[in-house]
Amino acid sequence: MTKGSNHQAAFALLCAASLLVGWRPLLRTFTLSLRDDQYTHILLILPIVAALIFLERQPLRTMVAMSVRIGGVLLAFAVFIAGAALLWPLSLPSDVLLSIAMFALVLSWVAAFVLCFGLRASRRVLFPLCFLFALVPLPQAVLNAIVALLQLGSAWTAHGLFAAFGIPVAQDGVLVAIPGLTLQVAQECSSIRSSSILLVIGIVSAQLLLRSPWRKALVIVVAVPLSVAKNGLRIFTIAMLGTRVDPGYLTGRFHREGGIVFFAIALTAVFLLLWSLRRGENVPASTIGP
Repeated sequence: MTKGSNHQAAFALLCAASLLVGWRPLLRTFTLSLRDDQYTHILLILPIVAALIFLERQPLRTMVAMSVRIGGVLLAFAVFIAGAALLWPLSLPSDVLLSIAMFALVLSWVAAFVLCFGLRASRRVLFPLCFLFALVPLPQAVLNAIVALLQLGSAWTAHGLFAAFGIPVAQDGVLVAIPGLTLQVAQECSSIRSSSILLVIGIVSAQLLLRSPWRKALVIVVAVPLSVAKNGLRIFTIAMLGTRVDPGYLTGRFHREGGIVFFAIALTAVFLLLWSLRRGENVPASTIGP
């Protein structure tokens, strides 16, 4: 058995041990992501992380060296977090306990990687290792706050679009009123699922296609308001079609399933931004400036 195989075997053993202890929260998390649209993006995380690490497999082979001290400290911290959650004197809500348990499980995987493959290899794949923490489901209270912000932002965007087209409009929180129609941006209309997926795609694409940290950050910063804007555009479009063309648009198939159209618009905007920023990185330094 080669040296690299020994490290891989040790890593697989540590991960197997963590799964023996933490399979329940992992199963609950995947069940939640299949059942609840608010957590659908979690299904993307493991395949993305595996693919990103696989792309770095050749450079990683020359960097393998165990880091028992730092990896051991991280592993001990993961065990401490899991134990503290179980022994916490106050009763915590089940969703909070799930978040803590998943955080501890993911941290144990990161710790196992650092321990078995070392710091140099871990730095090489720092992004996918950190991205693993997106597996941790947010507690419902946090998610509710995010959804409320998406609702309000969508209502404001729709309000702005109506005003820009000269349509009389009034807004009260998540209620938007135009002549002949009052709209409420409900929780299920907050577009949390498509917003989360758009953000995941934006983050990963920026990591793969861009080198500059500020350019990567710009894509992420733009993806967030785009998530709100696409939903506001959807509300505006359905309201205009429902009041100007056919009232059936307010409750019909386009209302229920048309979100993919506006997701595609936002995704196109993200990729156009990526293309523009990537072109900027490829311009030779001598051609920049007056």
